[in-house]
Amino acid sequence: MSKILIVEDNEMNRDILSRHLKRLRFEVITARDGEEGVRLAVIDSPDLILMDINLPVMDGWEATRRLKGAAETKRIPIIAVTAHAMTGDRDKIIRAGCDDYIAKPIDIEALMDKIENLLQE
Repeated sequence: MSKILIVEDNEMNRDILSRHLKRLRFEVITARDGEEGVRLAVIDSPDLILMDINLPVMDGWEATRRLKGAAETKRIPIIAVTAHAMTGDRDKIIRAGCDDYIAKPIDIEALMDKIENLLQE
């Protein structure tokens, strides 16, 4: 069973994603901000991280930089989950260290394809 860390400050979004992933037999861990997300990634070693970009305490940009810069977490794939869907945002997100991204509102089928592809790599 693959373990996914959801880093999302919006309780409703976090709950919807969590319930959907659990139904698909993923183990789910959740964090409410980037700082908690970094800490849980180190402690729990998830197989993949869904990272909101606009987060309190530490934003998703900084959390991703820290995770990709640390030996123990740099290989964990990160999918940015963001309302930033403008031209050029994908490149900016990939340069920040994310392995892929999906825009909000989330298309669950597209997200599952991205998760499956990254977990198989």
